[in-house]
Amino acid sequence: MANNKLIRPLFWSLLGAFILVFISIFAMNPPIRTMLNDLYPDETVAAIVSIFFRLSGLLFFALGLALLILTIRTRASLNRPLKRFLLLTSSSAVGVFASILLHGMVYGLFILLLGDDFWNRAGLEDEPFFFMMGLFICPIAYLVGTIGSIVLIIRRKKQKIDDLG
Repeated sequence: MANNKLIRPLFWSLLGAFILVFISIFAMNPPIRTMLNDLYPDETVAAIVSIFFRLSGLLFFALGLALLILTIRTRASLNRPLKRFLLLTSSSAVGVFASILLHGMVYGLFILLLGDDFWNRAGLEDEPFFFMMGLFICPIAYLVGTIGSIVLIIRRKKQKIDDLG
């Protein structure tokens, strides 16, 4: 039962971590990065933004993993649709990190086994499957799970208020 009390704060914290990751992605790319580099010509800002991106990504992964474990272990108190959306949200948060790791591992493994020019010979510049998973599929799944969870949480609160009145 104590696990159930942690699910909502973890869910909202995961959403906050997602927003931090999103902000840090924008800060790492032009025009914001150019503006920051113009304001602070030494690479201090770039280093801070890079560290912030990594830390927010790690936080996103850790909160997603914690939410995934708690959601799986929770039994009767969560209704089935909410549990499914929470599973989609948390597993896609973990999936982003797993895809990044697998992308690098598969890319390196093919170079190790088949030579430095393997990806050029294959007509590809990079390993596409896990790259697409981490860059497109998992973030879209995260957004679908988050929006679905928020709708169900709001609907559930509205039902409780209607039941009282």
